[in-house]
Amino acid sequence: MRWNRRIQNTAAVGALALPLLLSGCNMFGTGSSAPVDPPPADIETQMLQGFDGQDHVKQTSISTEKTLSTVYLQNEHGLLAPVAIHLPIGDAATKLNRMLETLVKDGPYTGLLPAGFTGVLPRGSEIKAVTIKKDEKLAIVEFGKSFKDYSAEDERKILEALTWTLTGSAEVEKVQLWVDGEKLNEMPVNGTPLDRPLSRSFGINLELREGTNLSQTTPVIVYFSASTPSGVQYFVPVTRFAPAGEDPVKSALNELMEGPEQNEGLERVVTDNTKLDSVELSKDGVVTIALEDDMFEAGEKLPAQMMQSLVLTVTGNADKSKVRIWVNGQKDVVGMDNKKYSEPVMRPDTINEIPL
Repeated sequence: MRWNRRIQNTAAVGALALPLLLSGCNMFGTGSSAPVDPPPADIETQMLQGFDGQDHVKQTSISTEKTLSTVYLQNEHGLLAPVAIHLPIGDAATKLNRMLETLVKDGPYTGLLPAGFTGVLPRGSEIKAVTIKKDEKLAIVEFGKSFKDYSAEDERKILEALTWTLTGSAEVEKVQLWVDGEKLNEMPVNGTPLDRPLSRSFGINLELREGTNLSQTTPVIVYFSASTPSGVQYFVPVTRFAPAGEDPVKSALNELMEGPEQNEGLERVVTDNTKLDSVELSKDGVVTIALEDDMFEAGEKLPAQMMQSLVLTVTGNADKSKVRIWVNGQKDVVGMDNKKYSEPVMRPDTINEIPL
């Protein structure tokens, strides 16, 4: 299932929320960076000498056939967004390698990126290998030395793009970075700690409000809307921080109701009148959310952008769940995309398939 971003029936318009770049500190970990430890012999051999195993990703010649892959690119406002692009198929084992190559500024696949989007890895970055440790769901990525040629303010964004791109694959939950055969225990420019593998708990497009105490909060992911220069709508994930101990789905939905921060670029996906009535999780993994909004009449088709954002926000905070949406007590809710959202809906396989 895919969602095409040509749908532009957004409920209301808001403003951009710029990501907070917090390099040099571990947002969701503790302790300082540990000394760089020598690479394990098996990984070092694979990295430096190469091997033909199934889990080792190596560069091959480019195929003329294409497959749809989701990578995290920077938009014109400096926010990272998932973008589904058609990449050459080639050897199945090269998929992750090729996806990372799309993140390189002015890299080999720049011509395949939609207008307004760019990669965040330094120009000339070489992805030497991506090795998957299946038992740990760990992706080990080795770069060439040019990976170190970036500005301090880009450091966190680089880590977010790498982590969210790789962990979009079912076989990857954690990411570890190497450069020229040595494991990184901190980033080379601004010192962001890498003493433990990266995961999606690292966050993306952080919005950290003044006075927030991280030890008393829980990160939640919220999906707002944005538009390309040509007016195509797409979704942008934002990490916000809710009080610890609260239901993360309910907290994320409340943040969605608040809308974007008052800056340029992000748009509201619900109306000012939308209220969250209840959130219920069934034993079979279906999350039912009940909304109240006097802007909509019974039987009226609801904005697809609103419905899809609700599904993405719920499933982004309740893994492997399905979502059912009721509005104003009505249990027959249909979106302008003609999808019935009052029946359990799964997270789509791809989003943000943006025309070139």
